[in-house]
Amino acid sequence: MLYQPYIRVMQETLFQKLIQIRRDIHAHPELGFLEHRTSSLVQRELQSLEIPFESVAETGVLATMKKGEGPIVVLRADMDALPLKEDTGLYFSSVNDNIMHACGHDIHTTMLLGAAHLLKDQNFDGTVKFLFQPSEEGNLRSPQPGKSGGQIIAETGKLESAKAVIGLHVNPLMRVGSLSFTNGEALANVCNFIITVRGKSGHAGALEHVIDPVLISSHLIVAAQSIISHTAPTQPAVLAFTTTEILGQPAYNVIPETVVLKGSLRVLNLDTYSLIVERMTKLMKGMEISYECKIDMELTAYYPSLLNDSGLNAQLKSVQEKLFGENVVSQGGQLIAEDFAFYSRQVPSVFYFLGAAVNEEQTYFLHHPKVKFNEDCIPLGSTFLTEAALQLL
Repeated sequence: MLYQPYIRVMQETLFQKLIQIRRDIHAHPELGFLEHRTSSLVQRELQSLEIPFESVAETGVLATMKKGEGPIVVLRADMDALPLKEDTGLYFSSVNDNIMHACGHDIHTTMLLGAAHLLKDQNFDGTVKFLFQPSEEGNLRSPQPGKSGGQIIAETGKLESAKAVIGLHVNPLMRVGSLSFTNGEALANVCNFIITVRGKSGHAGALEHVIDPVLISSHLIVAAQSIISHTAPTQPAVLAFTTTEILGQPAYNVIPETVVLKGSLRVLNLDTYSLIVERMTKLMKGMEISYECKIDMELTAYYPSLLNDSGLNAQLKSVQEKLFGENVVSQGGQLIAEDFAFYSRQVPSVFYFLGAAVNEEQTYFLHHPKVKFNEDCIPLGSTFLTEAALQLL
């Protein structure tokens, strides 16, 4: 296989150590802002390498390796797992009920520890910061309501003086030995929305005395979809209504007073996202006048689009070619979200997807209870982070 030569860029003893670390983290997944065991494991490894560190965003760890004067480069990994019941059959499957590393953050953490091992013995002028970030997957349990781990850390200002921030994300559908990137806006602006439609309750046989929030909600859903089709006809954008809820005890002969609509808005381009939100607001104001109702919209859990710096990516071209040869793919933007976006809006950044497909007939994508990741990607990921940092320093 093409990836076999790359495994030898790392000593076998270190590779085996990292595999054991990965399997330990995988077997003990923790949800966002509860990554206490994972954080302790990371801290023990950093102490063994004599790399100083500090705590950030509750359970996060920010380590600093300074060797002389020079720029600062930040390497980032996320640590949290997902509320899923694992169904992989791996002998090191999750021992925690309904919690699973289905997004590969166990491998991200492991690869960053691997980079710390490799950089420890390198000579350079500057500083490398190793950011082990909590709660990429959302903001539940956040010490700052509504904010993910990445947003909290970005807002501390601790990374503002960095020359660059680099992130890697494993992709279980890409073969090991491959790397992909997108210049510019790579991942979407994403928010959750809660729309509350308040009408006037009454008897189903006397609709002249009723303001029907169910009818109004139906029109709103259809009209909102037309905003997407007419605002972003050639751009990636999705408005998904995922939950409808009637407040109060349902009855066949009673029109309810309130209907709540929930869902997700995903738009690749930031300006288009802002325009869609503006037009949705205007739509609801117009419907309030037409139907004499009250409509409120709350936007939560917002992630901006992830912005990859093309100049920074160009500086790393030689490293990409050295490790991946012709297996570097430029791809279009995707409607998934990543809170690495908060760093990318503050500091020149670049975020890559690393091939991690297993050699099995059927493979699964991220966030699936059966998803598996090929551990042969670990040496490549650690080495890429190492070489990228050295190139920028």
